[in-house]
Amino acid sequence: QLRLVESGGGLVQPGESLTLSCVVSGFTLDGYAVGWFRQAPGKQREGVSFISGGGGTYYSDSAKGRFTISRDIAKNTVYLQMNGLKPEDTAVYYCAADSHDHIFAAAMSLGAYSIHTWGQGTQVTVAS
Repeated sequence: QLRLVESGGGLVQPGESLTLSCVVSGFTLDGYAVGWFRQAPGKQREGVSFISGGGGTYYSDSAKGRFTISRDIAKNTVYLQMNGLKPEDTAVYYCAADSHDHIFAAAMSLGAYSIHTWGQGTQVTVAS
């Protein structure tokens, strides 16, 4: 059974940093694309970043230059380091996984409907 458990969300001020973690079980990171989506109130879920089974990294335009995704295969964990946080980054952040890199890549721009494995989400609030 595939399982994703997120942690690391919280309340921070603009400009500060947070690191989200996603611990996975039931599969190995080198065989799956794993990444992050977020959903703000009243908005659709949008792709933020993912790391492919081969270790390639991909970012949305809003995440480029501020967020860094990484993984520790031995710990079955994917991280999202978020720097320079802005109020518009406020959302519930969800970890997601798919066994096909191209499906995850498509979901980043076309919508999250094709992804079927999700964590429970962690709230990130950026406010002064």
